[in-house]
Amino acid sequence: MADLRSDVIDVLNDLIENSRDGEYGFRTLAERVEGTRLKQLFTDRSVQCAQAAQELSQWVRAQGGTPADGGTASGALHRGWVKVKGAMGADSEVSMLEEAERGEDAALARYRKALKEDLPADVRALVERQAQGAQQNHDQIKLLRDEARAHS
Repeated sequence: MADLRSDVIDVLNDLIENSRDGEYGFRTLAERVEGTRLKQLFTDRSVQCAQAAQELSQWVRAQGGTPADGGTASGALHRGWVKVKGAMGADSEVSMLEEAERGEDAALARYRKALKEDLPADVRALVERQAQGAQQNHDQIKLLRDEARAHS
């Protein structure tokens, strides 16, 4: 049982890093966009990702584990790319929505990977609920990106 618990903690720590990437990434996007609608959307998504990380961290602690405390290297690179694009003047609404969608694609892939693991029922329910939220975020951002493309 200890191995299963350790494996589950590893899966959840991966998702904590994923959530931190989302938190930091959406915060970066909120700082780069001009429009108040997208600024608010990205700020709200950042808060939701922070809440998801906190929820996962609580479960890890309850199992005697140590929650991951940061994001991933690929997430940091993605945020750096957003800043570079902005510095080069490529921080249009479409561009920022494309970057947000790219980040959500990565998040969904990590949730799908986690759901392939043997997880206790309560953990599976938590991960499934968060995965559904990530899918909804992705779909909304994709819709907004498509609308922005149509108007540019």
